[in-house]
Amino acid sequence: MRIFTTAASDKSDTVRYNETFTSNMQQIDMPKPYTELHDVAPPHLALMALEMRAFWEFGAVVPTWPALQKAPKADTKADGNCVIVFPGLSAGDLSTVPLRKYLDSLGYATEGWNQGLNLGPRPGVLETARQQITDAFERSGKKVSLVGWSLGGVYARELAKMMPEMVHCVITLGTPFAGSPKSTNAWRVYEFASGRKTEIERSNFDLPTAPSVPTTSIYSKTDGVVAWQGSIQAPTTLNPHTENIEVFASHVGMGLNPSAWWAVADRLAQTRKSWKPFVAPKLMGLQKFIYPRSQHGSGM
Repeated sequence: MRIFTTAASDKSDTVRYNETFTSNMQQIDMPKPYTELHDVAPPHLALMALEMRAFWEFGAVVPTWPALQKAPKADTKADGNCVIVFPGLSAGDLSTVPLRKYLDSLGYATEGWNQGLNLGPRPGVLETARQQITDAFERSGKKVSLVGWSLGGVYARELAKMMPEMVHCVITLGTPFAGSPKSTNAWRVYEFASGRKTEIERSNFDLPTAPSVPTTSIYSKTDGVVAWQGSIQAPTTLNPHTENIEVFASHVGMGLNPSAWWAVADRLAQTRKSWKPFVAPKLMGLQKFIYPRSQHGSGM
C-alpha cells in the first residue's frame, strides 16, 4: 500500500525525501515471490466475518496477565525505552491504550501519536510525526522505538527510513507493506477516509524495502482485513535484523492480542549489538500453536 503522496504543486519534506531516497537507494536482493505480491487476493469474507473474535482476544489478557509480566523488561539506560505507537486506519490513540499500558507496566515510556483519528497521510501528518520523534529523542537522549498497527505500521517504517539516526527499532502489527492496496479489504475505507486513490499513492514509496534499523513484522494468516502475504518482510543483506513473527489473531484484535503483546515486548528489549531473532517462549509445549512460525528474514 504505497500511500504517501502530496500534491505536485506543493512538495512536502516527505516527497523531497522520497526523491532523494529512491535515487540513491541500493538494489535490494529481493526474491521473486516478494516482488509479485501485488496480485495477491484480499482475505476471504469468511475470515472477515471472524474479525469479531477481537473481543475474545482482548478478554484473554486477564488470564494471561501474570505470564505477560514475565516478558523482558525495559532497560531504562538503553535505546528504545521511549515508544511511540501509531494506530490503524480510522482509529486513534484510544485503540492503542491497552498495548501502551502493558508496555508501561514493563518500564517503557509510551505515547500515542497525538493526531486524532488516522485518516491517512493528510497534509502535516508526517511532518508532525517527525517532530514528535525528534522531541522524544532530544528529551530522552536515546533512540526511539516505533510500533505501528496496520496503516500505523506503514508510517513507522517510512519514518524510520527518513530518520534512522533517531530510531531504535520498528515493530508492525498486520501492516500491508508488501502487497498492493487491493490485497486488503480496507482499501475502499482508505480512499474514502483519506480522499486519495490507492493506485496513485502506491507509486510514491518503495514500501517493501525494510528500514535500516531492526524491523519486525507481526502477522496472522487468519487476518480478515490484510492478506498475510502482504505483511511478509523479504530478507535482505542490507539489513540482517529483519524478521516475521506469525501469531493467531484477527486484524482488529492484533493490537489487543496477548501473544502479539509478548512478541512486541520481546523485540523492544533487543539491543542493536546483541540482536537475536525471536524465539517463542516455552509454554508447556504449546508455543508452536501460539507462534506457528517465527523466522529471521522470512515468514514463508
